[in-house]
Amino acid sequence: MTNIDHQQTKAKQFRELHHSGKMLLFPNIWDSLGALLLESLQYPAIATASASIAFTNGLNDGEHTPFNYFLTLLTKIVNSVNIPVSADIESGYASNERQLQKNIAQLIATGIVGINIEDSDKETNELIPIEMQCNKIRIIKEVSEQMGISLFVNARADVYIHGDEFETPASKLKETIKRGLAYKNAGADCFYPILIRQEQDIQKTVEELQMPINVLTIPGIPELKTLKDIGVARVSLGPSFLKIAIQSMRDVAIKLKSLDGLSAITGNEITTEYLKGLVNKHY
Repeated sequence: MTNIDHQQTKAKQFRELHHSGKMLLFPNIWDSLGALLLESLQYPAIATASASIAFTNGLNDGEHTPFNYFLTLLTKIVNSVNIPVSADIESGYASNERQLQKNIAQLIATGIVGINIEDSDKETNELIPIEMQCNKIRIIKEVSEQMGISLFVNARADVYIHGDEFETPASKLKETIKRGLAYKNAGADCFYPILIRQEQDIQKTVEELQMPINVLTIPGIPELKTLKDIGVARVSLGPSFLKIAIQSMRDVAIKLKSLDGLSAITGNEITTEYLKGLVNKHY
């Protein structure tokens, strides 16, 4: 089997996971060790979070991670595990169609089989016009087809972040669904209305779009079981997985300043041997 065949097999597996009837959960990671951890715990696929990658490199989110470094990091993550990997590529690191085509080709060459693509402008923080975003989705699909990879496109709608012109909850939901339908028609495989949180709004989005819907874990969303029951196909933690790790590190660091917290270190079940086991895939 060639590398392309192997990557395409993983792309098909990734797509099937979104239509399996089981809700797909993504504790989004930022490096190979996190990917190995999730693989060892039998997660069927992995997704990165752009914010987590940026923060762990001392950078702000918003395409501030150098693109070449980002490609190198994705290649390392993909090569570290056997399961499918999807990448958060923000707005694509591109200001024109030719650059987007080139970037998507380079991203696919890392071995990833899925992406998140946002519909807001990094320079202005305004929503990109619907038809312009649809054209970006079509370009992404064309490039992936030319390369023989069924790249899974998770189209993110930023109405609840940057749609200030939509002043009421009803108008925000209407615009969100409008964008979702347009992105679906343009070839998107999943729809990600980031920051949507009301159960009735999520359910209406699921019913109207009839495609996999991605929800982010933020305060106020329904319980995971409820999300599964109303038909949500995918739930992402975004940078929350990193926040959990940093909270644990901060708590121990604060205790150490008072000469406390030794038991949290000496009693930690995550040993050096455990980490070696992850790196060497002894699981």
